[in-house]
Amino acid sequence: MAKKFSELRAAMSPEARAQASELAQTMLSEMPLHELRQARGLSQKMLADVLHVQQPSIAKMEKRTDMYLSTLRSHIQAMGGELEVIARFPDGAVKISNFAELGVQS
Repeated sequence: MAKKFSELRAAMSPEARAQASELAQTMLSEMPLHELRQARGLSQKMLADVLHVQQPSIAKMEKRTDMYLSTLRSHIQAMGGELEVIARFPDGAVKISNFAELGVQS
């Protein structure tokens, strides 16, 4: 018979629980667009309505591996988020600020 997750977790060592928690946080902090949309509780149709496009456009965009930053920004903003571009180097990370101005007209 299947065991409850709480029972399995209770049987884990503190080290194993910490490692599992860290792995879960990593998985939650890195995900493809379609998983992010689902995690935000949005359907492709709902997102398409916000962006004023057809649902197939959302499906196509979520499968792309290359897109304009402005397209990605609008997608993220429609989900209620904000896009930041960060360059990571061995000695630290730098937020690239000039991309924040894309799509903003004066």
